[in-house]
Amino acid sequence: MTRCLSLLLLALLPTLACAEDSAPATAPWTLLDQFDKAYTLDDQAHVLLVARSMSTAKLVNAALETRPAGYLEARHTIYVADIEKMPAIAKAFAVPAMRSARYRILLDQTGRVAPRYAGDRDTVQWLELKNGQVVHEQKFSDAQQLSQALEGLAP
Repeated sequence: MTRCLSLLLLALLPTLACAEDSAPATAPWTLLDQFDKAYTLDDQAHVLLVARSMSTAKLVNAALETRPAGYLEARHTIYVADIEKMPAIAKAFAVPAMRSARYRILLDQTGRVAPRYAGDRDTVQWLELKNGQVVHEQKFSDAQQLSQALEGLAP
């Protein structure tokens, strides 16, 4: 009997370890922005934009470059840039450069948040949230289409 319990526990250990490491997409998370100010996901967020590559980050920038400061915040929209795969030397230059943006960029430097939301590196992920849970998803590979979608957000 003891041996059976031991074998069962050994079989379950990898599953338990994974369960502790992987947080569900709806669990609150906190990231620092380009100014090292913390933001924690809350129920006020309506849209989450996720860019997982330099090309998708450029796409977001193109869609936002003419918008006034505070545009995303007024529309309860959060922008996460997944920079985990960016080389350290590139981060040393890219993060300070991001400080010139007129919008808040939450930096996922260790890949703790972006992987919670299944997506690819070729498109900007647009996740509509309700009480912190994803209720609808869109993907954008064109800055003009993303810009039009942003225009449709009510302040």
